Amino acid sequence: MTNTTPDDQDVSPSLDGWSIGNHDTIDWVPWGGSTGNARAKVLGIAEGYYLALIEAEAGYSGDPHDHNHPEFLYVIDGSVRSQGVEMVKGDAYAAAAGSVHTDFASADGASYALIFKL
Repeated sequence: MTNTTPDDQDVSPSLDGWSIGNHDTIDWVPWGGSTGNARAKVLGIAEGYYLALIEAEAGYSGDPHDHNHPEFLYVIDGSVRSQGVEMVKGDAYAAAAGSVHTDFASADGASYALIFKL
């Protein structure tokens, strides 16, 4: 596939700096929490940020932690409670660097995408 610029110069696509893959080929790994079970697939890493798919079983709760970097979450299916707010499919949050996460749980189970930096 070749793209053209406004000057009609051919520009071939490059994968330099890209992490593109099929999530079906990535193994699940345990995802930490204080109660219940969850698993994760790291779908991509760039500039130290991770994009992960998380599946939390009913009864899962995360451990309290500080955010040293921004964190972004999008609920794909199910529901989670974050900081006392019930979130369902289609809901999202952005947590600023320096925020403290003291409440995260899924009573009925959930799948969500998470972007974070360690």
